[in-house]
Amino acid sequence: MSGKIVFFEGRNFQGRSYECADDCSEIASHLSRCSSCRVESGTFMVYEQPNYTGQQHLLTRGEYPEYQNTIGFNDCVQSCRIVPVHQGPFKMRIYERADFEGQTQDLTDDCDSIQDRHHMADVQSCNVTEGHWLMFEQPNYEGRMFYLKPGKYRNLREMSNDDTRFNSIRRITES
Repeated sequence: MSGKIVFFEGRNFQGRSYECADDCSEIASHLSRCSSCRVESGTFMVYEQPNYTGQQHLLTRGEYPEYQNTIGFNDCVQSCRIVPVHQGPFKMRIYERADFEGQTQDLTDDCDSIQDRHHMADVQSCNVTEGHWLMFEQPNYEGRMFYLKPGKYRNLREMSNDDTRFNSIRRITES
């Protein structure tokens, strides 16, 4: 894993800064607030709340002078995770119901509409065996997104803390 992100207290890269090359569960322990950032290398998931919770967004190399207009956050970034570069195949099995029950589908590529392509009304659990993925609440990779790294997810609704339905899935191929 190699990446570097620099957080700034003020908008437009102003004020004190904090450089990060790994996961950080609480940016507030380094800065009083975080209102802009610059991704110098790598790919990062940033979260609106500490401990990798709340609304999340994928950031690739570039400058983010303020979050409200660029990524849709109302306030500031509170935590971040580096997304490892994945080389090789991508594989995930999705399930219609929680606890790996109901209709299943194996995915190895992006899916812009789970309902249209796989005739599944909902996805409530999954097993990510290879690669890193983003699930979206709306078709065509729109709406809130949720980061999935390899592992078993028995109840995806617990991740969103509400009745979110997942309607599209995309592989994270940025590096």
